Amino acid sequence: MSETRYALNGMVCTIDHLASAAGVAMLDRGGNAVDAAIAANAVLAVTAPHMCGLGGDLFALVHDGNVSALNASGRAGSGADPDRLRAEGHDRVPAAFDIRSATVPGCADGWLALHERYARLPLPDLLAPAIRHAAEGFPASPLLGPAGDFLGNLAGAGDFAAMRRAGDVVRRPGVARALTALGEGGRAAFYQGEFGEGLLKLGGGEYAEEDLAQPNADWVEPLSAEVFGHRIWTVPPNSQGYLLLLALEILAGLGEPGDPADARWAHLLVESARAAGHDRLDVLHETAVAPLGTAAARRALIDPERRSPVPDAPSAQGDTTYLCVIDGDGMGVSLIQSNASGFGSLVFEPNTGINLHNRGIGFSLTPGHPAEYGPRRRPPHTLCPALVTRPDGTLRTVLGTMGADAQPQILLQLVTRLLAHGQTPGEVIAASRWALATGGSGFDTWHSDTVIAVEEGAPWADGLRERGHAVESVEYGTLFGHAHLIDVLPSGVLAGAADPRALIGAALGR
Repeated sequence: MSETRYALNGMVCTIDHLASAAGVAMLDRGGNAVDAAIAANAVLAVTAPHMCGLGGDLFALVHDGNVSALNASGRAGSGADPDRLRAEGHDRVPAAFDIRSATVPGCADGWLALHERYARLPLPDLLAPAIRHAAEGFPASPLLGPAGDFLGNLAGAGDFAAMRRAGDVVRRPGVARALTALGEGGRAAFYQGEFGEGLLKLGGGEYAEEDLAQPNADWVEPLSAEVFGHRIWTVPPNSQGYLLLLALEILAGLGEPGDPADARWAHLLVESARAAGHDRLDVLHETAVAPLGTAAARRALIDPERRSPVPDAPSAQGDTTYLCVIDGDGMGVSLIQSNASGFGSLVFEPNTGINLHNRGIGFSLTPGHPAEYGPRRRPPHTLCPALVTRPDGTLRTVLGTMGADAQPQILLQLVTRLLAHGQTPGEVIAASRWALATGGSGFDTWHSDTVIAVEEGAPWADGLRERGHAVESVEYGTLFGHAHLIDVLPSGVLAGAADPRALIGAALGR
C-alpha cells in the first residue's frame, strides 16, 4: 500500500530514498524544484543503473507559472548505416551488445539545460551527493543487487562484479570522475573528456567528434489537452506522450467512465488506449505532428460494451525512472530519465563504467520509413512525463511512470483516478493496473497482437473476458511501472505518493 505523504514547503518523489533525500537537501539549502530534480536524478544515475544513468536520455516538464518542455534525447551517430544493418540480416536495430542501439546520451545535456535556465545552486553542489555515493559506495537496492550474477562478466561492468544481493556495497569510481568533470568543467569535460573519448573508441566509427560536440537538449513546445476540468500537459514527438492526451480525449467523449472497481471502467480505458495508439509505429517520428485532432474518429471505432476490432497498440516492458518535485514557491518539475530496457544496450563505456542505453531500438529499418535509423536522427521515444494545471493555469499535479510503451496507458489510469474519481495520491499510485502486453522481449510488442495484462488484486479480469478481451493475470509490481505523483491541494498543501512497486521509493517533504 502506498501512503499519501503531506508537506507544506516542498516534496520530492523518486524510486530511491537516497535520491529523494538528496533532492530535499537542495530544497533545504535554498534551491528550487529544478535544483532538487537534478540532484535526485544524479543520485539515481549512480544507484539505479538498471533504470537510468548518464548513458541515457531525459525529458522534463517545468511549471513556473508557465509550462516548458525539455527534450534531451540523443541522436544517432554520423556513422549510422541502415543498409549495413539490413545487409547483416537485421529487420530491427539490435537491442543488446551492439553499440548501434546507443544514440549519443542526452542526460547530461538535459541537466545542463535545466540548470542554465532555472537553477539557483551551483552545479557542483547539486552533483555532490551523487559523487559521494559513487566514490564512497552505496547499498544495492533489492532490484539492483541480484543483477551482479549477470553483470559480473560483462566488459566494463566491473563495478558490479562483487554485487550479489540487496545491501551489498557498490562503488562506481568512474562515474564519480565523470560527474566531477561535468560539474567542474561543464559539457566539454564530459562529452569530450574521459567518457566521450571512450565512446568514440568504443563506437568504432559509429560516432564522430562533432556528434559529441553538439548538445542534445532542446526546449520545445509542450502538448496539452483539456479533460476532467483540467489541462493535461506532456512533451511532443519524438515522445509518445500524445498517446496519453489522445486516449484521454477519446475517453472523455464516451461519457462517465463509471466505478474503477467495475470491469466496464477498465474496458473503456483499454479501448481508448487501443484506439489512440494502434498506428503508433506508422506515425511517430522526430518531426511528427501529434494526431490530437483525430479523437472523434477514433472514438467512433469503439464499442462501449465489447472489444473493438481495432488494430492493437500493445505495450512493452522497460526500465526507466520517473521523479517529480514541487518546491515551496510552487515550481513543479516532472522528469523522466531512462536507459530504455534494463541496463540498456549492455555495452559499458570502458573508462567510466557508464552503461549505454539502447534507445535506438525505437528506430525502424524499413527503407524510407519516417523513423528509419540514420545519421543524426532521434528515434521514437516512450518517455512521456505529465503535468496537470487548473483552469486558471496554476499547477495541480506532477506525475509520471516508468513502463516503456505502457507509460501512456498507466498515466491514463492515474489521471482518471485522480481527476475523475477524486482518489488520494496514495490510492491512485497503489491501485492495481492493467496494460496491453504480449509477453515478448519488451520492445517488440507493437508488432504483435495483445492480451490485457491485469495486475493481481484488480477486480476486472472476468468482466474483461466477457467483453471479448484476452486476459492474463500478472503478479503485483512486475509489469506496471514505478509511478509517482505530487498533488497541490486547494489549501496549498502538497500531497504525494511514491510507488510501492519500487520497494525503496520515497515521497519526502519539508
